[in-house]
Amino acid sequence: MKLRKVLVTGAAGFIGSHVIERLQDEGIKVLVFDHSVPGFLHDIPKGHTVEVFHGDIRDEVAVTEAAAHVDGIIHLAAVLGTQETIQNPRPSAQTNILGALNVFEAAVQYDLPVVYAGVGNHWMREHGAGSYTISKTAVEDYAKMYNQFRGGKISVVRPVNAYGPRQSVAAPYGSSKVRKIMPSFICRALLGDDIEVYGGGFQISDCVHVSDVARTFVAALRYTADNGAAPHAIEIGPDEGESYDVRSIAELVKDEAYRWTGQRSEIVSLPMRPGEVPDAVVSSKKGTRAILGEEFNAVPLISLEEGVKETVKWFHDTWLADYRKNGN
Repeated sequence: MKLRKVLVTGAAGFIGSHVIERLQDEGIKVLVFDHSVPGFLHDIPKGHTVEVFHGDIRDEVAVTEAAAHVDGIIHLAAVLGTQETIQNPRPSAQTNILGALNVFEAAVQYDLPVVYAGVGNHWMREHGAGSYTISKTAVEDYAKMYNQFRGGKISVVRPVNAYGPRQSVAAPYGSSKVRKIMPSFICRALLGDDIEVYGGGFQISDCVHVSDVARTFVAALRYTADNGAAPHAIEIGPDEGESYDVRSIAELVKDEAYRWTGQRSEIVSLPMRPGEVPDAVVSSKKGTRAILGEEFNAVPLISLEEGVKETVKWFHDTWLADYRKNGN
Protein backbone atom coordinates (compact mmCIF):
# COMPACT_ATOMS: atom_id res chain seq x y z
CA MET A 1 0.00 0.00 0.00
CA LYS A 2 1.40 3.39 -0.97
CA LEU A 3 1.53 5.99 1.79
CA ARG A 4 0.84 9.35 0.18
CA LYS A 5 -0.47 11.23 3.21
CA VAL A 6 -0.24 10.30 6.89
CA LEU A 7 -2.19 11.63 9.86
CA VAL A 8 0.03 12.37 12.88
CA THR A 9 -1.83 12.91 16.15
CA GLY A 10 -0.09 14.83 18.89
CA ALA A 11 2.14 16.42 16.30
CA ALA A 12 2.76 19.51 18.44
CA GLY A 13 4.82 17.33 20.76
CA PHE A 14 8.54 16.62 20.80
CA ILE A 15 8.44 13.23 19.07
CA GLY A 16 5.68 14.41 16.73
CA SER A 17 7.81 17.18 15.27
CA HIS A 18 10.57 14.72 14.40
CA VAL A 19 8.11 12.19 12.95
CA ILE A 20 6.77 14.92 10.66
CA GLU A 21 10.27 15.71 9.45
CA ARG A 22 10.97 12.03 8.79
CA LEU A 23 7.77 11.62 6.80
CA GLN A 24 8.64 14.71 4.77
CA ASP A 25 12.15 13.40 4.10
CA GLU A 26 10.59 10.22 2.70
CA GLY A 27 8.29 12.20 0.40
CA ILE A 28 5.09 11.59 2.38
CA LYS A 29 2.58 14.39 2.94
CA VAL A 30 1.46 15.06 6.48
CA LEU A 31 -1.87 15.95 8.06
CA VAL A 32 -1.21 17.27 11.55
CA PHE A 33 -3.96 16.60 14.12
CA ASP A 34 -3.63 18.60 17.32
CA HIS A 35 -5.52 21.07 19.47
CA SER A 36 -2.69 23.61 19.11
CA VAL A 37 -0.58 24.77 16.18
CA PRO A 38 3.00 23.49 16.43
CA GLY A 39 5.36 26.47 16.22
CA PHE A 40 7.88 24.60 14.09
CA LEU A 41 5.37 24.41 11.23
CA HIS A 42 6.27 27.99 10.37
CA ASP A 43 9.80 26.87 9.54
CA ILE A 44 9.17 23.81 7.37
CA PRO A 45 11.25 23.66 4.18
CA LYS A 46 9.70 24.87 0.95
CA GLY A 47 8.21 22.09 -1.13
CA HIS A 48 7.05 20.12 1.89
CA THR A 49 3.32 19.81 2.37
CA VAL A 50 1.90 19.95 5.88
CA GLU A 51 -1.78 20.47 6.54
CA VAL A 52 -3.23 21.16 9.98
CA PHE A 53 -6.50 19.74 11.30
CA HIS A 54 -7.45 21.42 14.58
CA GLY A 55 -9.19 18.98 16.88
CA ASP A 56 -9.22 17.19 20.19
CA ILE A 57 -8.35 13.49 20.13
CA ARG A 58 -11.29 12.89 22.48
CA ASP A 59 -13.68 14.16 19.76
CA GLU A 60 -14.65 11.08 17.77
CA VAL A 61 -16.24 13.12 14.96
CA ALA A 62 -13.09 15.21 14.46
CA VAL A 63 -10.84 12.14 14.48
CA THR A 64 -13.04 10.31 11.98
CA GLU A 65 -13.16 13.31 9.67
CA ALA A 66 -9.38 13.67 9.71
CA ALA A 67 -8.88 9.95 9.06
CA ALA A 68 -11.00 10.17 5.91
CA HIS A 69 -8.23 12.13 4.17
CA VAL A 70 -5.14 9.96 4.78
CA ASP A 71 -3.58 6.59 3.99
CA GLY A 72 -2.31 5.82 7.48
CA ILE A 73 -2.06 7.10 11.05
CA ILE A 74 0.77 7.52 13.54
CA HIS A 75 -0.93 7.99 16.91
CA LEU A 76 1.22 9.91 19.40
CA ALA A 77 -1.32 12.12 21.20
CA ALA A 78 -1.31 11.45 24.94
CA VAL A 79 -1.28 12.97 28.39
CA LEU A 80 2.26 12.30 29.64
CA GLY A 81 3.88 11.93 33.02
CA THR A 82 4.83 9.10 35.36
CA GLN A 83 4.31 10.52 38.83
CA GLU A 84 2.54 13.62 37.45
CA THR A 85 -0.59 11.61 36.54
CA ILE A 86 -0.97 9.78 39.84
CA GLN A 87 -2.62 12.65 41.72
CA ASN A 88 -4.99 13.36 38.83
CA PRO A 89 -5.48 10.21 36.72
CA ARG A 90 -8.66 11.23 34.86
CA PRO A 91 -7.07 13.34 32.07
CA SER A 92 -4.64 10.55 31.16
CA ALA A 93 -7.43 7.96 31.14
CA GLN A 94 -9.74 10.12 29.04
CA THR A 95 -7.14 11.20 26.49
CA ASN A 96 -4.98 8.12 26.30
CA ILE A 97 -7.69 5.45 26.32
CA LEU A 98 -10.74 7.12 24.78
CA GLY A 99 -8.61 9.07 22.32
CA ALA A 100 -6.95 5.88 21.11
CA LEU A 101 -10.33 4.17 20.73
CA ASN A 102 -11.43 7.06 18.51
CA VAL A 103 -8.34 6.55 16.35
CA PHE A 104 -8.85 2.79 16.15
CA GLU A 105 -12.54 3.13 15.25
CA ALA A 106 -11.73 5.59 12.47
CA ALA A 107 -8.91 3.40 11.18
CA VAL A 108 -11.16 0.35 11.00
CA GLN A 109 -13.86 2.38 9.24
CA TYR A 110 -11.42 3.46 6.51
CA ASP A 111 -9.21 0.34 6.55
CA LEU A 112 -6.09 2.30 7.54
CA PRO A 113 -2.79 1.07 8.98
CA VAL A 114 -1.96 2.53 12.39
CA VAL A 115 1.17 2.73 14.47
CA TYR A 116 0.48 3.34 18.14
CA ALA A 117 3.08 4.75 20.54
CA GLY A 118 3.28 2.37 23.46
CA VAL A 119 5.51 2.89 26.50
CA GLY A 120 9.02 1.61 26.99
CA ASN A 121 8.46 1.41 30.74
CA HIS A 122 5.92 -1.42 30.43
CA TRP A 123 8.08 -3.18 33.09
CA MET A 124 6.36 -0.87 35.57
CA ARG A 125 2.99 -2.48 34.88
CA GLU A 126 3.95 -5.38 37.14
CA HIS A 127 5.79 -3.26 39.69
CA GLY A 128 3.48 -0.41 40.62
CA ALA A 129 2.60 1.81 37.66
CA GLY A 130 1.20 5.31 37.50
CA SER A 131 -1.82 6.31 35.44
CA TYR A 132 0.26 7.09 32.36
CA THR A 133 1.63 3.57 32.10
CA ILE A 134 -1.70 1.99 33.05
CA SER A 135 -3.61 3.89 30.38
CA LYS A 136 -1.02 3.43 27.65
CA THR A 137 -0.60 -0.30 28.20
CA ALA A 138 -4.38 -0.74 28.37
CA VAL A 139 -4.54 0.64 24.84
CA GLU A 140 -2.10 -2.03 23.70
CA ASP A 141 -4.67 -4.60 24.84
CA TYR A 142 -7.36 -2.76 22.88
CA ALA A 143 -5.10 -2.83 19.82
CA LYS A 144 -4.91 -6.63 20.10
CA MET A 145 -8.71 -6.76 20.32
CA TYR A 146 -9.14 -4.65 17.20
CA ASN A 147 -6.56 -6.68 15.30
CA GLN A 148 -8.14 -9.99 16.25
CA PHE A 149 -11.84 -9.21 16.04
CA ARG A 150 -12.36 -5.97 14.11
CA GLY A 151 -10.02 -6.27 11.15
CA GLY A 152 -7.58 -3.78 12.61
CA LYS A 153 -4.10 -3.14 11.26
CA ILE A 154 -2.53 -1.66 14.37
CA SER A 155 1.14 -2.06 15.22
CA VAL A 156 2.69 -0.99 18.52
CA VAL A 157 6.05 0.75 18.79
CA ARG A 158 7.51 1.13 22.28
CA PRO A 159 10.30 3.69 22.51
CA VAL A 160 12.25 3.93 25.72
CA ASN A 161 13.18 7.43 26.95
CA ALA A 162 13.36 9.56 23.82
CA TYR A 163 15.69 12.55 23.89
CA GLY A 164 17.18 15.06 21.51
CA PRO A 165 16.88 18.61 20.17
CA ARG A 166 13.65 20.52 20.87
CA GLN A 167 12.62 18.44 23.89
CA SER A 168 10.57 20.51 26.34
CA VAL A 169 11.99 21.60 29.67
CA ALA A 170 10.22 21.49 33.03
CA ALA A 171 10.33 24.03 35.86
CA PRO A 172 12.36 25.86 37.00
CA TYR A 173 14.06 26.00 33.60
CA GLY A 174 11.02 25.81 31.33
CA SER A 175 7.24 25.62 31.17
CA SER A 176 6.68 21.90 30.65
CA LYS A 177 4.65 20.13 33.34
CA VAL A 178 6.51 16.85 32.83
CA ARG A 179 10.10 16.37 33.95
CA LYS A 180 12.18 14.36 31.48
CA ILE A 181 15.60 12.93 32.22
CA MET A 182 17.77 14.45 29.52
CA PRO A 183 16.59 18.08 29.42
CA SER A 184 16.51 18.19 33.21
CA PHE A 185 20.12 17.01 33.44
CA ILE A 186 21.36 19.16 30.56
CA CYS A 187 19.81 22.44 31.69
CA ARG A 188 21.20 22.01 35.19
CA ALA A 189 24.64 21.06 33.89
CA LEU A 190 24.85 24.01 31.48
CA LEU A 191 24.05 26.40 34.33
CA GLY A 192 26.44 24.72 36.75
CA ASP A 193 23.59 23.70 39.06
CA ASP A 194 23.44 20.37 40.88
CA ILE A 195 22.12 17.51 38.76
CA GLU A 196 19.36 15.78 40.70
CA VAL A 197 18.89 12.02 40.48
CA TYR A 198 16.27 10.04 42.37
CA GLY A 199 17.06 7.11 44.62
CA GLY A 200 20.78 7.30 43.94
CA GLY A 201 20.27 7.00 40.18
CA PHE A 202 21.02 3.28 40.01
CA GLN A 203 17.84 2.35 38.13
CA ILE A 204 18.30 1.40 34.47
CA SER A 205 16.73 3.99 32.18
CA ASP A 206 17.70 3.41 28.57
CA CYS A 207 17.54 6.39 26.25
CA VAL A 208 17.06 6.54 22.48
CA HIS A 209 17.66 9.47 20.17
CA VAL A 210 14.46 10.98 18.82
CA SER A 211 15.60 10.67 15.21
CA ASP A 212 15.80 6.88 15.67
CA VAL A 213 12.34 6.93 17.24
CA ALA A 214 10.92 8.85 14.27
CA ARG A 215 12.63 6.52 11.80
CA THR A 216 11.13 3.52 13.59
CA PHE A 217 7.58 4.91 13.58
CA VAL A 218 7.67 5.59 9.84
CA ALA A 219 9.26 2.19 9.05
CA ALA A 220 6.62 0.48 11.22
CA LEU A 221 3.82 2.26 9.39
CA ARG A 222 5.23 1.14 6.04
CA TYR A 223 5.45 -2.42 7.36
CA THR A 224 1.87 -2.30 8.63
CA ALA A 225 0.57 -0.87 5.37
CA ASP A 226 2.13 -3.76 3.46
CA ASN A 227 1.74 -6.64 5.91
CA GLY A 228 -0.92 -5.79 8.47
CA ALA A 229 -0.34 -5.54 12.21
CA ALA A 230 3.09 -6.53 13.46
CA PRO A 231 2.88 -9.82 15.42
CA HIS A 232 4.56 -8.23 18.46
CA ALA A 233 5.42 -4.83 19.84
CA ILE A 234 8.45 -3.23 18.20
CA GLU A 235 10.74 -1.88 20.90
CA ILE A 236 13.23 0.85 20.12
CA GLY A 237 16.19 1.30 22.43
CA PRO A 238 19.89 0.50 22.86
CA ASP A 239 21.22 -2.87 21.84
CA GLU A 240 22.63 -5.55 24.12
CA GLY A 241 25.31 -4.28 26.49
CA GLU A 242 24.55 -0.61 25.89
CA SER A 243 22.24 0.09 28.83
CA TYR A 244 23.02 2.88 31.27
CA ASP A 245 21.76 3.66 34.73
CA VAL A 246 20.52 7.15 35.52
CA ARG A 247 23.68 8.19 37.36
CA SER A 248 25.86 7.18 34.40
CA ILE A 249 23.68 9.26 32.07
CA ALA A 250 24.10 12.20 34.43
CA GLU A 251 27.88 11.73 34.33
CA LEU A 252 27.91 11.80 30.52
CA VAL A 253 25.84 14.99 30.50
CA LYS A 254 27.97 16.61 33.18
CA ASP A 255 31.21 15.96 31.28
CA GLU A 256 29.83 17.17 27.95
CA ALA A 257 28.34 20.34 29.45
CA TYR A 258 31.71 21.09 31.10
CA ARG A 259 33.31 21.14 27.63
CA TRP A 260 30.95 23.97 26.65
CA THR A 261 30.79 26.03 29.82
CA GLY A 262 33.80 25.18 31.97
CA GLN A 263 31.40 24.71 34.89
CA ARG A 264 31.43 21.39 36.72
CA SER A 265 28.08 20.35 38.24
CA GLU A 266 27.70 17.97 41.14
CA ILE A 267 25.33 14.98 41.15
CA VAL A 268 23.03 14.86 44.17
CA SER A 269 20.55 12.17 45.17
CA LEU A 270 16.91 12.83 46.11
CA PRO A 271 14.25 10.42 47.45
CA MET A 272 12.25 8.49 44.86
CA ARG A 273 9.06 10.17 43.68
CA PRO A 274 5.59 8.54 43.76
CA GLY A 275 5.17 6.16 40.82
CA GLU A 276 8.87 5.37 40.58
CA VAL A 277 10.65 2.22 41.75
CA PRO A 278 14.28 2.25 42.97
CA ASP A 279 15.35 -0.85 41.03
CA ALA A 280 13.33 -0.09 37.90
CA VAL A 281 14.57 -1.43 34.57
CA VAL A 282 13.40 0.61 31.58
CA SER A 283 14.98 -1.10 28.59
CA SER A 284 13.91 -2.52 25.26
CA LYS A 285 13.57 -6.16 24.31
CA LYS A 286 16.32 -7.08 21.92
CA GLY A 287 15.53 -8.34 18.43
CA THR A 288 12.05 -6.87 18.05
CA ARG A 289 13.25 -4.38 15.41
CA ALA A 290 14.26 -7.22 13.10
CA ILE A 291 10.76 -7.37 11.67
CA LEU A 292 11.30 -3.97 10.03
CA GLY A 293 13.75 -5.51 7.59
CA GLU A 294 17.41 -5.40 6.60
CA GLU A 295 17.26 -1.90 5.13
CA PHE A 296 16.06 -0.44 8.42
CA ASN A 297 18.43 -2.42 10.62
CA ALA A 298 21.44 -1.74 8.41
CA VAL A 299 21.49 1.77 9.89
CA PRO A 300 22.74 1.56 13.49
CA LEU A 301 21.05 3.50 16.27
CA ILE A 302 22.77 6.67 17.45
CA SER A 303 24.91 5.83 20.48
CA LEU A 304 24.18 7.55 23.78
CA GLU A 305 27.60 9.22 23.75
CA GLU A 306 27.04 10.66 20.27
CA GLY A 307 23.46 11.65 21.04
CA VAL A 308 24.37 13.40 24.28
CA LYS A 309 27.04 15.44 22.48
CA GLU A 310 24.56 16.59 19.82
CA THR A 311 21.79 17.29 22.33
CA VAL A 312 23.97 19.23 24.77
CA LYS A 313 25.22 21.34 21.86
CA TRP A 314 21.63 22.10 20.78
CA PHE A 315 20.61 23.09 24.31
CA HIS A 316 23.74 25.22 24.64
CA ASP A 317 23.20 27.00 21.33
CA THR A 318 19.41 27.32 21.50
CA TRP A 319 17.91 26.85 24.95
CA LEU A 320 20.67 28.51 26.97
CA ALA A 321 20.71 31.60 24.76
CA ASP A 322 16.93 32.04 25.11
CA TYR A 323 17.04 31.35 28.86
CA ARG A 324 19.63 34.08 29.40
CA LYS A 325 17.92 36.47 27.00
CA ASN A 326 14.81 36.25 29.15
CA GLY A 327 16.75 37.54 32.12
CA ASN A 328 17.44 34.28 33.92
